[in-house]
Amino acid sequence: MTEVRFHLPGLRYNFPLNMYWLNLQKQYPDYFRDGVKVVSFFGSFPFSLWNGGRLIVNDQCDAEFVKRVVSSINGKGIPVRYTFTNPLIKEEDLDDAFCNYCMKVADNGMNEVLVFSPLLEEYIREKYPSFKIDSSTCKELRDVDQLNAELEKDYRYVVLDYNMNNNWDLLENIHHKEKIEVLVNALCIPNCPRRGDHYKNIAINQKIMEQNKKLPKERQKKIVPWTCEYGDRNCIHTIQDYSTYVSPEMIWEKYVPMGINNFKIEGRTANIFSLVETYAHYMIKPEHQGEVRVLMLKNLELAGVISENKPRPAVFKEP
Repeated sequence: MTEVRFHLPGLRYNFPLNMYWLNLQKQYPDYFRDGVKVVSFFGSFPFSLWNGGRLIVNDQCDAEFVKRVVSSINGKGIPVRYTFTNPLIKEEDLDDAFCNYCMKVADNGMNEVLVFSPLLEEYIREKYPSFKIDSSTCKELRDVDQLNAELEKDYRYVVLDYNMNNNWDLLENIHHKEKIEVLVNALCIPNCPRRGDHYKNIAINQKIMEQNKKLPKERQKKIVPWTCEYGDRNCIHTIQDYSTYVSPEMIWEKYVPMGINNFKIEGRTANIFSLVETYAHYMIKPEHQGEVRVLMLKNLELAGVISENKPRPAVFKEP
């Protein structure tokens, strides 16, 4: 049976959900679509200056949390993939203590880094050669010749620009389909003109946040605001009319027979209810999706990850 390989989001907020998901597949393998295999968890630990793609404000992981999460994920035989795709990295940023600590904790030959900046890529290859390197969708490679040139480089995976999804003639001309990774649930509108600027906005704000750590409160800068009328409201049910949406049927009936079997689900900072819906949509057989949604939410409630507010009892006094 061909493996249908999924890369799942989150090392911080989604960590409990992802670990439960692994246990669910072990306990109920028949609920899952044919060939489903979780092959990485991607993201970063706040606050990571090298992080890209999602802005995380007012959070910081301690050393023990980082070690515990990396150890737990690797203990399941799954790589941690750091999403270090900040496009505005400078030379002085390479010495960042927390990012280097995260790299050292995961420096065991099993883990990966997703990169964008050539400067950071060169630094990681030299200082942490045991890490496998992946090429980010942030590079926005939309030409098949550019993409094939990227695939010839020393990358384990190259994440396809989401605008190339479902472009079957183009995909047929890709040389190393086994190295392609498809982002299946991009919340951005097709050909979003602001996508690159959004990545830069995140990088700028991370630099502001780093500088604010060293300043008294009254001298701290405000982050540069960003709103998106599409990405801020979209979910798996609102993107299905987009030309870039990849359905489960497309995965099993088109991509896998073509030789592409790596699929990325975005959602590092997504609402957890939305993420449960997305995981079930892609990886669970339709007849079991409702049962799995309820089962997962119950488990997350029992673990204290989500909570149900109940009315407070009172004392009745006759009026």
